Amino acid sequence: MCGLAGILSTRGFAEPASLEALGRMAAALRHRGPDELGLYRNPRLGLVHTRLSIVDVTAGQQPLCTEDGRLWIAFNGEIFNFVELREELLALGHRFRTRSDTEVAVHAYEAWGEEAFGRFNGQFAMAIWDERASRLVLARDRLGVRPLHLAEVSGRLFFASEVKAIFAGDPGIRRALDPMGLEETFTFWTVVAPQSMFQGVHELPPGHWRRYEPDGRVVERQFWRPSFPGEGEGRFEGSLDAAAERVVSALERAVRLRVTRSDVPVGSYLSGGLDSSLVAALGRKVAGGRFATFSIRFADRDYDETEYQREMASRLESEHHELLVSGRDIARVFPDVVRHAERPLLRTAPAPLFLLSGLAASHGTKVVLTGEGADEIFAGYDLFREAKVRRFWARDPRSRLRPLLLDRLYPYLARSPVAQRALAREFFGADLAGAGRPGFSHGPRWRSAAALQRLFSPELRRRTGRGEAVERLLASLPPELSGWPSLAQDQYLEIRTLLSGYLLSSQGDRMLMAHSVEGRFPFLDRELVDLACSLPSRHKLLGLDEKHVLKRAARGLVPDRIRARPKQPYRAPNALAFTGPNAADWVAELLRPAAVAEASVFDPGAVERLWAKCRAAAPESRLSNADDMALVGVLSTQLLHHELVRRPPEREPAGPFQTVVDRLAR
Repeated sequence: MCGLAGILSTRGFAEPASLEALGRMAAALRHRGPDELGLYRNPRLGLVHTRLSIVDVTAGQQPLCTEDGRLWIAFNGEIFNFVELREELLALGHRFRTRSDTEVAVHAYEAWGEEAFGRFNGQFAMAIWDERASRLVLARDRLGVRPLHLAEVSGRLFFASEVKAIFAGDPGIRRALDPMGLEETFTFWTVVAPQSMFQGVHELPPGHWRRYEPDGRVVERQFWRPSFPGEGEGRFEGSLDAAAERVVSALERAVRLRVTRSDVPVGSYLSGGLDSSLVAALGRKVAGGRFATFSIRFADRDYDETEYQREMASRLESEHHELLVSGRDIARVFPDVVRHAERPLLRTAPAPLFLLSGLAASHGTKVVLTGEGADEIFAGYDLFREAKVRRFWARDPRSRLRPLLLDRLYPYLARSPVAQRALAREFFGADLAGAGRPGFSHGPRWRSAAALQRLFSPELRRRTGRGEAVERLLASLPPELSGWPSLAQDQYLEIRTLLSGYLLSSQGDRMLMAHSVEGRFPFLDRELVDLACSLPSRHKLLGLDEKHVLKRAARGLVPDRIRARPKQPYRAPNALAFTGPNAADWVAELLRPAAVAEASVFDPGAVERLWAKCRAAAPESRLSNADDMALVGVLSTQLLHHELVRRPPEREPAGPFQTVVDRLAR
């Protein structure tokens, strides 16, 4: 895993990008690739790459070119099927100087053009420069595992793995939070690409490529999106047992690719749940010898899963490492977490994962497997069960018995949203008439998060708060979605919103790469995702039993106590981490009315009342879910303003990379 950045002149052959600017961009990304720096520059393009050496450690330096010097590539990620693609390309007459997947990627583009991106089974963001045609192509993997941000300023395109590198490339670029980005975040918990959190900055959406022609034309295409076949259109028609066999076989291949396609040892995160336990079990089988596992423990028992983690680690006989996390630890690192996430957070869950990647790095582990993605592709979330109950209830809205099925949800929450039945009926019973419309499943979550916009300043409320974020999202849905089963529609929305923008970014890539650790996600393997999408809904959500087919597939690999335990999503202490006598000094400082007014996002009076309420409720943990989420959202947004908007642009040289930049300049 690496970092890439570049500057392209979009208006003819202007002055080339300076080495100083490219060095600053590299410095901003050195946590993503501390091992090496590479640079390519011509009169129109400057391209920089910071490398975390994983595959072909000795010879895979980037930017890398084809043997004739025509095509150059800077690549962040992994192409796991590069060995098979290499054989195809050799048969076509291509010749290779390295064993790297990067060289395979650029030759694949040479052979197949933009069609190559659909052939890749991997997680990637890449920039390919055609020297002869003076053309730049940017591409991002199917599910958005790896980030790629863009900004056009004064006739130049700045692009980078992280926004902070774009800001470093030109200190004159205006830094400002985007009202639409704030509205999306305080609705969906994240921005949805191409929207970003900063004015003038966009994300290349997952599964897209974009081409910049020398005459200024820009062409963009989507090469993949999730698809859920109907009857007779590639849908899996076998039995449940046959589906379980196919699933475990596909997952075994996915894990094998992610363990063996590495020249450094691969470890695994272990949460104590089904998904990470299954991945770790298969990873242990492939790795054979030393196999490291890493787990988060919580001082607060409401969040702790230590007993299940230790049981699985003992079964694996892994080299197991644990990290005990308290609320004070979360508050201590939260500024760093937000700076790396580059967006507001409505939950503190990324903070323990930031600490966990630090633990992995401290033990010399550069690559870890995780169970991320299983809940999206196999329908593991309570949201999917909740939507099924609500649709059943909608067939008879006056029924008193049907909504009682909600009692089976959220057993792991001390303050369950279904505990008070009258309130639960009002909350979950809203909009039952819309049960047949897209977005019905996510309506309660979106309305709950959007209610936090009451804290926005009057000016921001005038510019947002009209439900346009939801309208934009629903208007962008593929036309064939209406013909999919209800569960498939729900899964598509979850993949489109929370998976890429939050789970794979704020909790995934950014927290891993903060400590130069690469995450690999077997459940997001191309073959496995396509298989999961083809399965009938009943195989994934049988009655109210989530991930049913995956539980069957895990038989014999995961202890029954873990395999059959009720779903407990990964969570961490939220507002309580920032209140009480041991609260970090920066919390009160950023919530001062003057600091809130300066950021111009929230109403100072509303924030002051929220902060007083949270402090009063802290001793007895009496905060509502809404206030809990609100405080984290306000604090993270204030931190984002302080860290990436208010602070002056970095004017430091490339630091440890400066000698390399100087050498390349000579």
